[in-house]
Amino acid sequence: MDIEKYFISFSKIFSGRGAKVKQLTSNGFKKSDEKEIELENSGLLNININMQSQFYQINILKFLNKWKFHLGVIILIAIILSAIFSSRLFITPKFKSFAIVYPSNISPYSDESETEQMLQILQSGDIRDSVIKKFNLAKHYEIDSSYKYFVSTINWEYSQNVRVNKTPYEGINIEVMDKDPKVACDMVNAIIFFYNKKVRGLHEDKFAEVVNLFERSLVKKQLYIDSLENRFVELSTTYGLLDYGNQSREIVRGYLRTIDGSSSQINTKEVLRLKENIEQKGGEFLLLQSLIQNEAGKFSELKRDYEKAYMNYDRKFSYTNVITEPNVADKKSFPVRWLIVVLSSLAAFFVAFLVILIFENYKGLVKNT
Repeated sequence: MDIEKYFISFSKIFSGRGAKVKQLTSNGFKKSDEKEIELENSGLLNININMQSQFYQINILKFLNKWKFHLGVIILIAIILSAIFSSRLFITPKFKSFAIVYPSNISPYSDESETEQMLQILQSGDIRDSVIKKFNLAKHYEIDSSYKYFVSTINWEYSQNVRVNKTPYEGINIEVMDKDPKVACDMVNAIIFFYNKKVRGLHEDKFAEVVNLFERSLVKKQLYIDSLENRFVELSTTYGLLDYGNQSREIVRGYLRTIDGSSSQINTKEVLRLKENIEQKGGEFLLLQSLIQNEAGKFSELKRDYEKAYMNYDRKFSYTNVITEPNVADKKSFPVRWLIVVLSSLAAFFVAFLVILIFENYKGLVKNT
């Protein structure tokens, strides 16, 4: 009470001095004197504010000292209750297993990076559903399959226990929380396995289209070459055209009778027949030879491209580089009991402090009235 009277009297002195300054100023003080008074006045104001702040701090300390026993009991109760309710009797402890992986043997579909593409695939519904089915998570999470919102509930539970995030170094962190540390580790490995399977399936679907395209092209090309060869054989067997260059030269020699030896040895009838065949079918024969040769070259190139596409289709690559292998945790990661106890104690203290403060103000208000 003495401190309060001191501050009240100091405030009266300060307010009286301010009135006096105003009166002196109105009676014609010099500007320099007025400035000195203003500076002195502002200094007194700062002193007043500082002393009021100290006064409030003293009041808070007196308040805490008055209610220290009650606050201590409340904090102690909060510590005990938070320690009890954060135990395995009320909260099932969970163990964490994680892996850090990088993408491998993939190429972006658009402007995304390889890591972003990997993240998108890992978060796909196919991988989630495969993991749920493999580990029978409906039974593991104790969710009734006949429940009206079964799908939404199990997907939400999965999202709460499985986290897939990108690391600052363009890697992917796959993290699984579960009450069974072995299940958590196996789920991480299963996610990586289903990712590889998913990417392999996407690549097989893509390259299967290319392989089928080349197969159809090869069949058409082979049919076309077969038709050319059949016609070529027909010209050879029916019209006796075998080697256009040599036959033409020999026919000219026989026709002009320039063959060495007696001219009676020349089969004039056969020479005339071949001459007529070459005249009628020689151009087609030469064209067929050229077409067969060109189409055989195209067929070889097409076959080489087909074999390359089939190699891509049939490859059994791994599409992940596992930097950190998942391990079976030997220590729980949830709940963090010390953090729960500290936060609960702080919350209890502040709530109790506010309630007591309101009570004290109300009590003082009732007393004054």
